[in-house]
Amino acid sequence: MFIGEYQHTIDPKKRIAIPSKFRLHFESGIVVTRGLDKCLFVYSKEEWNKIATKLGEMPVGEKSTRSFVRLMLAGAIDSQLDSQGRVLIPEYLKEYANLEKQVIVAGLFNRLELWDEKEWNKYKKDAEKNQDQIAEQLGKLGMY
Repeated sequence: MFIGEYQHTIDPKKRIAIPSKFRLHFESGIVVTRGLDKCLFVYSKEEWNKIATKLGEMPVGEKSTRSFVRLMLAGAIDSQLDSQGRVLIPEYLKEYANLEKQVIVAGLFNRLELWDEKEWNKYKKDAEKNQDQIAEQLGKLGMY
């Protein structure tokens, strides 16, 4: 399980280090793809296989479904961590998430998210302002 918030830098070769406590989860491979809200989703190979299977089973007759599946699957890279626990972020994904030098690695249960630090702080501030509304919605779903 991935939890927590970690600050890292993206190096000039577009590599970012995965927090050391999570690296064992990526021994068999790592998949990085476009996420929602202008971040990147990072999955272990095993978790990605579950996600990709679900995406592949979605109905192709609906335009919005096709678009979402294309963004997730066509935008994904299948890679390995290097000896220092880094993953290379291709330019198109770096641009998609507006990643500059400072990057936040956020743990979200079955995935990591990569955020530009400024975008993350803005997103977090907005979410904190709306936490009462969010809690009410979660209550309706049986979370509270």
